[in-house]
Amino acid sequence: MLMKIAKDPMRLFDDIWSGTQMAAAPAFKVDISEDEHAFHLDAELPGIAKQNIALNIEDDVLTVKAERVQEEEQKKKDYHRIERSYGSFSRSFNIGELIDQEHIGAAFDNGVLHVTLPKALPVKKTKEISIN
Repeated sequence: MLMKIAKDPMRLFDDIWSGTQMAAAPAFKVDISEDEHAFHLDAELPGIAKQNIALNIEDDVLTVKAERVQEEEQKKKDYHRIERSYGSFSRSFNIGELIDQEHIGAAFDNGVLHVTLPKALPVKKTKEISIN
């Protein structure tokens, strides 16, 4: 069994037992990038139909759910090896207050889900008060 080991050896057990790192591969792979206007999340979801993908936000957490359905007509085949995964998959990402949640966009093309998370305008926390 291969496991990802933390770069800091003192955090090795934290990574395994805290649930922050899993010994198994994640449900699906993602790339997250950023430009001046938005964050971009690209999730690899090959073999999954668009209608079997759901995105939602709850308490500043973006969740991507997907389901890969196995075709029933293949019952007559004698498989020698099955490596592809079937069933429901889910990953969640904390997006906090940095994202303008009202303008998130998503597109699905050639097995890749592209999610655009526009940056929220910074809230001005200073105010000048006039003296009367």
